[in-house]
Amino acid sequence: MMHQEKNLLPVFVAVVLTLAAPAIQTAQSAGAAGQPGAQPAAAGTALTLDALRQAVAAVVPSRLPEFFQEIQDAFSQAGDEDSVFPIRHFYQRWGATIAIERRPSVAARLHAAERALADPDEDVRERAIQEAAEIVQAAYHEVAGG
Repeated sequence: MMHQEKNLLPVFVAVVLTLAAPAIQTAQSAGAAGQPGAQPAAAGTALTLDALRQAVAAVVPSRLPEFFQEIQDAFSQAGDEDSVFPIRHFYQRWGATIAIERRPSVAARLHAAERALADPDEDVRERAIQEAAEIVQAAYHEVAGG
């Protein structure tokens, strides 16, 4: 069953990001208006590298290695593409992650939806995708200051 979850996770992430696209666009538009650090994130967490690192360390310390790997990847991609988009995306993604993870009930709902992807019932998987999309959209909206 674990193998099946790993195979579905990239599809799940792609679907959730597709469904969350309007909220992500809003967050990106807000990011284009000024410096990333000037934007509100979850519960007073500024979208700066230091503030996000501290929030990740406090809220989901087990994800610090992932955080550091993704910031390295974002800066590398930004250099390769001569674009700040990968860095903005990193800040928004981790701001949204903190917005979700700092609320245990919301995080539990998202993680339950992620686990439901392995359910053999297609209706359960569809509801899980919808639930995850709603949670992610709300988090990106919050990060965008809405």
